[in-house]
Amino acid sequence: MDGYGFLDVARMEWIKLRSLRATTWVLGAGMFVTVALGVVAGFNTRSRAGDPTSNVLAGIVVGQVITGVLGVLAMTGEYSCGMIRLTLAAVPRRPMVLWAKAAVFGLVTLALGELTAFASFFLGIAVLRSSVPHPSLSQGSVLRAVLMAGAYLALIGVTGLGIGAIVRHSAAAVATLAGGLFVLPIGTGLAARGTGRLMPELIAGNSLAAVKPVPGFTWSPWLELAITALYPAAALAVGCWLLVRRDA
Repeated sequence: MDGYGFLDVARMEWIKLRSLRATTWVLGAGMFVTVALGVVAGFNTRSRAGDPTSNVLAGIVVGQVITGVLGVLAMTGEYSCGMIRLTLAAVPRRPMVLWAKAAVFGLVTLALGELTAFASFFLGIAVLRSSVPHPSLSQGSVLRAVLMAGAYLALIGVTGLGIGAIVRHSAAAVATLAGGLFVLPIGTGLAARGTGRLMPELIAGNSLAAVKPVPGFTWSPWLELAITALYPAAALAVGCWLLVRRDA
């Protein structure tokens, strides 16, 4: 590709992403399961003292796995089939390839993540018992929680893509992602003490997708969203560095 720019590379990545039928099916199934879990959680919410918004958004625990694994496969799939060599031959500016792929995948998962979060909220609230308070999007903190839940799914997806660029092997990259999301928070102490407050999954469940943050998560949800965004940024930065230094 002579005289190409970032938008040209992004267009190429969009064509590759939408041509994978499996990606469409997995994303669709992931959205359905995420929303279904939110509906189930809403139906089973009985306490007036709880946080109904957080409950109906509980499905993001599964949604993050779907977007994270797809992010990994969006990168490692090119290595496993050898397409990465053709991509880098067409676009020798390697960092541009990774950032364009991250931008396309991130925007797609952001749009679908927000759609999933709003669907989870509306359907989950619809099945709440009459004795439970029914939150509304007209409440600023509720709208913020729903928006951040969708953004969180996209951030985890891009984190998976960055890990895929670093590790390059699907199984190892998925294991690394799963370890960071689920095993590491347990090792650092499940509550809000120490480095546990910096773990993405704990931040999401206790602050981002919650109207009433769990005690200990006292930072602003916007600050905690910024902390979560550091994970994909760091993964992509390391991935770019390695992509430049080593062979495809």
